[in-house]
Amino acid sequence: MATGLLLQYVVVALIVLASAWVVLKKQFPGVVRKARGVLALALVKPQRAAWLQALGRKVAPPASGGGGACGGCDSCGPSTPKQH
Repeated sequence: MATGLLLQYVVVALIVLASAWVVLKKQFPGVVRKARGVLALALVKPQRAAWLQALGRKVAPPASGGGGACGGCDSCGPSTPKQH
């Protein structure tokens, strides 16, 4: 009975952690991106083992797409005048 109860607690804890991660990603994407970057930088250091470096590269946030020269709002080009 004790192992069944322990297994139930572990499953519930995993479900709560997964749902908290989803909420964190949806509500605070900047914080999640920054945390992933910090964790990845800590893992990719040359002194770390190869498997930790590989894990760090997987954890790293994807590169933000720099569409234009400045990587901003893509409105650098000439705009057409408004037709009234």
